Amino acid sequence: MNTTKTGVLDLRNKKILITGGAGFLGKHVVDVLIKRGVKKQDIVIPRSKDIDLRKEESCKKIMKGIDIVLHLAANVGGIGYNQKNPGTLFYDNLLMGVHAMEEARKADVEKFVAIGTVCAYPKFTPVPFKEEDLWNGYPEETNAPYGLAKKMLLTQAQAYRQQYDFNAIYLLPVNLYGPFDNFDEKSSHVIPALIRKFIDAKEKKEKRVTVWGTGRATREFLFVEDAAEAIVLATEYYNKPDPVNLGSSFEISIKRLAELIKELINFSGKIVWDDTKPDGQPRRKLDTQRAKKEFGFESKVDFEKGLKKTIDWYIINYKKK
Repeated sequence: MNTTKTGVLDLRNKKILITGGAGFLGKHVVDVLIKRGVKKQDIVIPRSKDIDLRKEESCKKIMKGIDIVLHLAANVGGIGYNQKNPGTLFYDNLLMGVHAMEEARKADVEKFVAIGTVCAYPKFTPVPFKEEDLWNGYPEETNAPYGLAKKMLLTQAQAYRQQYDFNAIYLLPVNLYGPFDNFDEKSSHVIPALIRKFIDAKEKKEKRVTVWGTGRATREFLFVEDAAEAIVLATEYYNKPDPVNLGSSFEISIKRLAELIKELINFSGKIVWDDTKPDGQPRRKLDTQRAKKEFGFESKVDFEKGLKKTIDWYIINYKKK
C-alpha cells in the first residue's frame, strides 16, 4: 500500500472512483477530497444516466485505472418509500455492491470503502448500538430489505479480505442530513421531509402539519459534512475487517425534532400526529468509540446549527425549482 511515513494512505495522485459522487453525500466527500489536495481530474464520478451499476459490465468498465473506490451509491428513501419498494431496494442495492466490489477486486483496486447503513442493525438493538451487535437479530421490517442488501457488503468485504487479501472496509453511518439532501416528498427522509412540510404549510398559511407516527421514536443524526470527513479519514487510516459506526452520539425524539424544526421555521400552526403510520425502529443511537479510536473521528457540527444550515440551503436552492 502506498502510504506516507506516518502510515496514512496519501490520497493525492490517486485515481478515486466515487459511486454516488454526484449525490447528497458524494458532493460533500468530493469537497473534502479536494481540500486534502486531490485533483478534480483524479476524481471519477459515474452518472446513473450513463452507467448502470447494477450491471457487471458497467462496473467493469468504470474500474479501469482506478486506485481507490468509495462506494456511496444507493437506492434509498424514507419509511414510505421503503414500504412501497422493498423488492427494488433489495435488488438494486445488492447488485450494485456485489458487482462494484467484485470488479474492483479484479481490477486490482488498492482500497474499497463500502458505505453501509444504520438500517442494517437489528430492530431491538441495545442502545447505544455497538458494532458487535450487528448480527444479533432481524432489522426493523420497513427497511429490512434495504438494510440487509447493504449489510451484504460487509460479508463480501470480509470474505474478499480473507480469500484475496483485498483491502475493503465497511462503514455504518447513522441518518444523515444537510445541504443537497433529498427533499422529494415521495422518497425523502425525516428531516428534509419535515423541513419541506413546515415551510410549505407556512407559505400556504395552513393551521396544522401532519407528521407520521407517534413521535416517540428516537433518532441520531449526523451532519453530512461530518460524515464526509469521517469517510475520508477512514479511507486514509482504517484497514481492518471490522465494521465502524459513524455517528454524532446525539439522540432526539421525532416529537422534539418536529417541534424544533417548527420553531426554526417559525410556523405558528399545530403538529398533528398520524399514529396509523409506522414509527420505524424504536430507537437509534450509535456507539462511536471505534471511529474515534481507529481514525480519530468525532462529529463537530452542533445539531441545531446543522438544522439551520439545512433549512437555509433548502429555502435558497430548492424553492427556486
